Amino acid sequence: MMLTMTEVSSLTGRLLVATPALADPNFDRAVVLLLDHDEEGTLGVVLNRPTPVGVGDVLEPWANFAGMPPVVFQGGPVSLDSALGLAVVPGEWDDRESGEGAGPLGWRRVHGAIGLVDLEAPPELLAAELGSLRIFAGYAGWGPGQLEDELVEGAWYVVESEPGDVSSPDPEHLWRSVLRRQRSELAMVATYPDDPSLN
Repeated sequence: MMLTMTEVSSLTGRLLVATPALADPNFDRAVVLLLDHDEEGTLGVVLNRPTPVGVGDVLEPWANFAGMPPVVFQGGPVSLDSALGLAVVPGEWDDRESGEGAGPLGWRRVHGAIGLVDLEAPPELLAAELGSLRIFAGYAGWGPGQLEDELVEGAWYVVESEPGDVSSPDPEHLWRSVLRRQRSELAMVATYPDDPSLN
């Protein structure tokens, strides 16, 4: 079955939730927010991999804007030496009237209230607008058609994201909480044991 461009684009802003069958240790129980998904491939960040590194240790100017926990998250296995900032900016941004990705200077809308932060910009530019900020080292990437193949193989559940997912104060439990809020049989998957052999 061929996916149309509309179907491919529609995954931007959604969550990929790793199924218990996904064997890749990089994505065990991962919750990935898709930032870009088109015919050229897919890019996202893992929302539930906090590291022990404080935001102030690597991006001191942004430390006061980081949500709880105020640490750098491992966004995925690609480009671990690069930093990416995601922030929730409350309010409605109408693309038709103000142009694609409209919003405050230094912030580019990805989906709804979630957007990418220009970490080179002075934090004061965004200070009044930011609802919460999360810093990621690295990202998750898929080549053209690669994610679609993994979806067919049953590696991921695709669910709607909520702005609070990006800034969850309890990221270690995000996998279970995202599944639990689904109004389908997916809610039952949240009870899947960490080690099925102990069941």
